[in-house]
Amino acid sequence: MRTVRPVRAPASGTSPAPGPGSLTAVQRRLGRDWRLATLFLAPMALLVGGLVLVPIARSIITSTTERHGQETVFVGLGNYLSLVGDEQFHTGVVNSFVFTAYAEIFKVVLGLAAALLLHHRRRGRAVLAGLLLLPWVVPTVVTAFSWRSLLDPIFGSVNTLLTASGIGPLLASAHLVDSWPAGWLSDPSLAMPSVILVNVWKGVPFFTVCFLAGLKAIPADLYEAATIDGASSWQRFVNVTLPGLRHVITVTVTLSSIWTFNNFDLVWLLTQGGPGDVTAPYVLIAYSKAILQLQYGAGAAVTLVMLPVIGGLVFVLVRLLRRDADSPLRRRRRVARPARRWAAPARRALPWAIAAAVTALLAWASPQIFWKAAVILGVILLIAAMVGRVVSALTSRGSRRSSSMVSGLGSGVALAGLLLFVLGPLYWIAVTAFKSEGQVVMREHDLWPTPWTLEQFTALFDNQPFGRWYLNTLLVSAASTAVALVCAALAGYALARLRFRGAQGFTVTVLLTYVMPGALLFIPLYQMLIGARLTDSLWSLVVTYPTFTLPFATWLLVGYFSSIPIELEEAALVDGCTRVQAFGRVVLPLAKPGLLAVALFTLTNAWNEFLFAFVFITKDEYKTLPVGMQSMIAGDVVPQGQLAAASLLVSIPVVIMYAFGQRFLTEGLTAGAVKG
Repeated sequence: MRTVRPVRAPASGTSPAPGPGSLTAVQRRLGRDWRLATLFLAPMALLVGGLVLVPIARSIITSTTERHGQETVFVGLGNYLSLVGDEQFHTGVVNSFVFTAYAEIFKVVLGLAAALLLHHRRRGRAVLAGLLLLPWVVPTVVTAFSWRSLLDPIFGSVNTLLTASGIGPLLASAHLVDSWPAGWLSDPSLAMPSVILVNVWKGVPFFTVCFLAGLKAIPADLYEAATIDGASSWQRFVNVTLPGLRHVITVTVTLSSIWTFNNFDLVWLLTQGGPGDVTAPYVLIAYSKAILQLQYGAGAAVTLVMLPVIGGLVFVLVRLLRRDADSPLRRRRRVARPARRWAAPARRALPWAIAAAVTALLAWASPQIFWKAAVILGVILLIAAMVGRVVSALTSRGSRRSSSMVSGLGSGVALAGLLLFVLGPLYWIAVTAFKSEGQVVMREHDLWPTPWTLEQFTALFDNQPFGRWYLNTLLVSAASTAVALVCAALAGYALARLRFRGAQGFTVTVLLTYVMPGALLFIPLYQMLIGARLTDSLWSLVVTYPTFTLPFATWLLVGYFSSIPIELEEAALVDGCTRVQAFGRVVLPLAKPGLLAVALFTLTNAWNEFLFAFVFITKDEYKTLPVGMQSMIAGDVVPQGQLAAASLLVSIPVVIMYAFGQRFLTEGLTAGAVKG
């Protein structure tokens, strides 16, 4: 006898997911979930459309004009045609390419090394990972201040330590520097490598966290199988680790390249593009033309002409973002069209072709930097290969104890060197904050305060409205992070789960906000804020800060929402929940690690932001910490002790948050950035 189970009736106000035959004409044309998608995407569309796309459109119009006295004249493509013979523009483009390429190479090498060292440690991994994250937390103005002081040719601690250790004269004899003591930021041959060094120092933590998340996602069975087959450490790295990290490496490098290519704050605060135009990227050239020379059309043209380059990076990022969803379709197409079997070998050869092209361009664009970078990378790889060879030889002879000792010693030395590089500038800030003014001025007891004193902290609060700056930064960061988190959660869920026409186009539009650097975006934004009477208020920052944090937040949450099993949501719908209730009661609780990761990143970006706050705020009572600290420098008068004390106080809150949220941050990246 056949048993018939009763069908549970849906709760009032809900209906089962419609099949293809039950879709209305509008749903067939716009997508099954177009109504809910419209609701969820509306906040994001409002912010991105009103604060990014509209200013971009105004910049395009501005690029076709030229200012003649008090009048603005339409010149069509004249500004673009004039760039063909503009040597300053050519220099800026080459500098941007050189700056980005070298920075990304060293970030990958150091970030991967740091991730591998941390991944294989059983004790103290959380503490070490937290220490390596500190440069990411430190505001850009603090980074620039500390490195400018350390790299000072006369009073800087870098030259002092390298001279005392004998390394400095050795660098000069090897022609890695032209003379000693070196003028790191004033020597044309060393200025660009120094700026790259600072950018690498600040960017390595992001790569380390992403690679550490990727390593956690690689199944341990693959390593066990490779070990059983007799694979050496190097063979396991090449055949298991690198293929397992291929996706996260590509995504991380692409995303970081967009950030680095559009970098303005760090270069401006370190060198202002000098000496000459040696370190001036194309963004700074655009800023100089639009703001300093008041040629808004020429400045807009400089930025817009580079859109194809960044657009290509965004296209790669979007394809990677949609890879998992599209891969079954691509597999079916490969089966249906066997004539395209050449595509797989071509894809395998493409990375090598790109690497060869980038290497050739770097050798042509920066021959002096090229061979120096090759020597440094060669030394790093040679040392790693020698240690790996010794460990493999000892293991093959059965000396497991000796191989473990050599491996542990090599890892310890490498980790110590990495920590010295990461923590050195931060240590200098910490000890300088507790020096007396006499010690700071006379350069006495440079590496250890004698005696320790709170003089700099007292002077900071007595001479500057530091407490007000601190409160302003806290309010703006918290409010803008809340706005970004709500908008990104709604938009990320819609792009990951809902079916509607235009999802791919909306994703591309959101990610395209990365292509417009703040150096040009703030001009039309400032005009809009004036019209809304929001300038010289904290609301101007609360409203505009999410524009540069939403794209990354949305990208990360799309990947995280996609990693949550859809069956859980379908079960909630069967039990009578609406789609909104399933989102709030099922999806959001499961997405807490991803939401926390987004909150930490957006809060850090808002806490560190400099350019918008510098332009939109002119009154002291509304300044944020980065702008307030920059205003403490008056010409050549730099209150190093007070700035060091301020830097220490600025970094403490975010460091504490990262220390407590690091485990959830890594988990969020594992499910979001790695699998998305």
